[in-house]
Amino acid sequence: MANVTVDADIKAKWPQGQCSYSPGNPEELAIIAIDLLVKELGTPAALSFIEQVFGKYAAEPGHQAAQPA
Repeated sequence: MANVTVDADIKAKWPQGQCSYSPGNPEELAIIAIDLLVKELGTPAALSFIEQVFGKYAAEPGHQAAQPA
């Protein structure tokens, strides 16, 4: 796996408000993206979208789901 850093300033606006984010790594960026997806689409649609992304990588080596303990 690669060591990735993120340098971004994200400003999001919607009718009820606005916010800004400055993620420093892919994990923080993912949390921000998921939060915005839920705000925009609602939880079920956001989950469906995220599952599509995971499905894209499921068959690639090194991207298998972790087994439950």
